[in-house]
Amino acid sequence: MPIHLPEHFIILPSVASALREGQPVVALESAVITHGLPGPVNLETATTMQELIRSEGAVPATIAVLDGQVHIGLSDTELERLASLESTRKISRRDFGYAIATRQSGGTTVAGTMVAASMAGIKVFATGGIGGVHRGAPFDVSADLFELGRTPMVVVCAGAKAILDLPATLEVLETNSVMVVGYRTNDLPAFYSATSGIRLDARLDTPEDIATTASAQWEMGIQSALLILQPIPEEDAIPAAEIEALIEAAVEEARAKGIHGPASTPFLLERVTALTGGQSMAANLALLKNNALLAAKIAVAFAPKSGKLI
Repeated sequence: MPIHLPEHFIILPSVASALREGQPVVALESAVITHGLPGPVNLETATTMQELIRSEGAVPATIAVLDGQVHIGLSDTELERLASLESTRKISRRDFGYAIATRQSGGTTVAGTMVAASMAGIKVFATGGIGGVHRGAPFDVSADLFELGRTPMVVVCAGAKAILDLPATLEVLETNSVMVVGYRTNDLPAFYSATSGIRLDARLDTPEDIATTASAQWEMGIQSALLILQPIPEEDAIPAAEIEALIEAAVEEARAKGIHGPASTPFLLERVTALTGGQSMAANLALLKNNALLAAKIAVAFAPKSGKLI
């Protein structure tokens, strides 16, 4: 299909070719590289996720902003540069115009990645966890939840980040008409933990069923995402009771220091990593890779249906 993008977009040749030919493509966020993981783990993880997507027959498209240019797919050199930048902007929907005009560089959040990926015609996106409603701050709600409500895309994650208020996050997703589906589970995954004790009302067990469901939803003119929640692999999970006490301690520390807004998630993730002695980071890396694999399988299942997508 033809790709018409603004002049400040740069699309990697391999991604452009795949989209023109109707081949499977998976979008990847870059805030996890710039703000979520320390170096050199950030680059190693980003590279591995791309390799896993290729191993399933799909093309990875890591999305980021470099010097005011929106990149749909990064070369190895660009990925290395992004991972090594000392100061970058966290780019959500609201930040694109400013970042482009002031020639900034930054990593795209879930919402930011969805905006750019949708403009390029990409329909499948893999991430670790989505943002949500912050604990003790019901008005501190991630833009991710609203983007999921207005952008037709399959988003694969391991649930909302466990540092958030999960029941409230699920309620906001419902309000925004986002279909939340457990992948081979009836229980809401809790990021580091496979289960949360919160029951889901939708479940799908194959990539093909996911592709069929998304196509049916969008053919109805429903322009919201299909949020696929895949539990972290059992061998990498942290028991919910064990991690919860540490999360509460990190949240209390953030509150005492007056940390809120976009700075909250990076701070809380860093503190939880420290409090778990690195176990939470290992879990994060495992679920990122697991989600990349599933997203690639879904993109491959979509490929024969690409002509029907809107």
